[in-house]
Amino acid sequence: MKEVKENKIQQFFWPELPAIAEWEETFNLVHQWIQIVGKIRLYYMPWINHCWQTTLYVSTCGLTTSLIPHPSKGGFEIEFNFIDHLLEIKTVGGQNISFDLKQLSIADFYHKTMETLAEMGIKPVIHLKPNEIPGPVLPFPKNTNQVAYDQKNVHLFWRSLVNVHRVFTRFRAGFSGKASPVHFYWGSFDLAVTRFSGRPAPKHPGGAPNCPDWVMEEAYNSELSSAGFWPGAGLGEPAFYSYGYSEPDGFQTFNIEPKEAYYHNGFREFILPYKAVQSAANPDQTLIDFLQSTYEAASVCGNWDKDSLEMNNEYPPVT
Repeated sequence: MKEVKENKIQQFFWPELPAIAEWEETFNLVHQWIQIVGKIRLYYMPWINHCWQTTLYVSTCGLTTSLIPHPSKGGFEIEFNFIDHLLEIKTVGGQNISFDLKQLSIADFYHKTMETLAEMGIKPVIHLKPNEIPGPVLPFPKNTNQVAYDQKNVHLFWRSLVNVHRVFTRFRAGFSGKASPVHFYWGSFDLAVTRFSGRPAPKHPGGAPNCPDWVMEEAYNSELSSAGFWPGAGLGEPAFYSYGYSEPDGFQTFNIEPKEAYYHNGFREFILPYKAVQSAANPDQTLIDFLQSTYEAASVCGNWDKDSLEMNNEYPPVT
């Protein structure tokens, strides 16, 4: 019976992903589109610890804000559809307007989104510059640079997020302490899940590009072990990461799995190339091994109260 269940796992489709250089212009374009939508959610949502009220979520066709409360509309949702390549906006009252994502600059997308929302009676006010992107940045309404939208690679990246979301959710299920949802941060463009020790952490030094220090100070006010997945900006290839804050002694040299994983001194986190998971005989288990062993590095070296925080250490196959 166990062998049958393991075979089912291997039937999930893990697409090959290109190096980020092959779709970097489109990545930069979509990153700022997603920031605009994330800032709209931020405008209407009550504050939740660690900025969790701002994140997006993997959906059946792309990325969604989920339901956003609105005083006159009751609520609305904005979703990136990366199958048909549309932005879709819906209200609980039945309004449903979408527009094509192809051939839109950042400025075009900003104006189109705000005009569509205004037509629906929704008028958010957002900070007009992108966050967590290094270097000088133009306000969204002034960034008129035209970039070809690479539908194929955007779609493939979303398909990879579907798999990562499934495995991250399995990993999260083994922890009874405080843990984040599996959610997508629009600032850093990564899907992440975080476990907490229950103890406070030293004040974070801040320093994230184009981001107030207080944001990072609040986000990292507790000891944690965080894992995520991103297209590889700054690394060159799509990859998984895992780090501990604050990093305990012995973390960097802890024995982790699989063999393709390594500690990156520049990022100060463990890295596992996506291709090592995608090409593995059992991709789900390979990723679970990375998540579990790097969590062990943070929790063992950090002397977490593991007996009270963990429900079990086994991750049964998805049936």
